[in-house]
Amino acid sequence: MYYLILKWLHILSAIIALGANITYFLWLFRMDKNRESLLFTLRTIKIMDDWIANPAYVLAFFTGAGMLDIAGLPYRTPWILTAVIIYAAVSVLGLFVYSPILKKQIKLAENPDTAEYKNIANTGLYLGAFITILVVAITFLMVVKPQLW
Repeated sequence: MYYLILKWLHILSAIIALGANITYFLWLFRMDKNRESLLFTLRTIKIMDDWIANPAYVLAFFTGAGMLDIAGLPYRTPWILTAVIIYAAVSVLGLFVYSPILKKQIKLAENPDTAEYKNIANTGLYLGAFITILVVAITFLMVVKPQLW
């Protein structure tokens, strides 16, 4: 029963984290380019990232680790090891690259017509898309459990 509760929490947290991240693209594409709308949108994305997506990713990691422990599966299992490596890359990119870019984008949103703002906004958009693709790859590995080597 403990395993099933962990599995439910793991799946739920993955849905919440990835779901929140995917909504960022809708927020970004629908925002007006006026300063008030831009700041509201960017600040909302930052709040969702800090208080919804990131905590859900942390919960997904710990519930996944708990399930591995209960099931007796080693981290060196190819699909698990690959997923953990990608998770580590996502964590580093999200915390140390994407989050500072988003903070800078919010700061520069006072003048959204500048080249500096446009550059940082594009960088954040492309990085966010790349991180989302990596998370989708993790979900593929978790569900399919392919024989990689």
